[in-house]
Amino acid sequence: MPDTRVKTCEDLLLEAGCSKKVIAHCRAVRDCACDYAAHNPDIDFSLVEQGAMLHDIGRSRTHDIRHAQCGADLVRSMGLDEAIARIVECHTGAGLTADECSLLGLYPRDCIPVTTEEKIVTHADNLIAGKKRVTLHESIGSAIYLPKKARKRMYRLSCEVELLCD
Repeated sequence: MPDTRVKTCEDLLLEAGCSKKVIAHCRAVRDCACDYAAHNPDIDFSLVEQGAMLHDIGRSRTHDIRHAQCGADLVRSMGLDEAIARIVECHTGAGLTADECSLLGLYPRDCIPVTTEEKIVTHADNLIAGKKRVTLHESIGSAIYLPKKARKRMYRLSCEVELLCD
């Protein structure tokens, strides 16, 4: 008899092979992102919730900078909505241009968050280290591996999301 229950995002993370630590981080990012999304009725709350929960699914394959693109490809292979895949793909720092991706040894894809939902999840991820909320300055300081332009985008993204969801 086939399993007819609906799989949750947490089920998908477990099936992909994510650790309990990664899943706890994803829950914390989801909670933070949902706090932002709740302040604006024009935001697709369900998309923010799902995208935030799945944003680090690529950590089931790698814990380096490639996890975002790996995760997006994994989400696509599962047949999930492309909007979720884009959240996963664009969540690193404040996104990466195709040129920055190439310089980092990634596929040359434009991974800059464009939609409000992509921006909210990206910003929320920047504010969560493990399960703990951190300041934006702490987050930018720990992102030294990203190009300087990308770290500046993190700051601008933060300002945009904070104003949008105030």
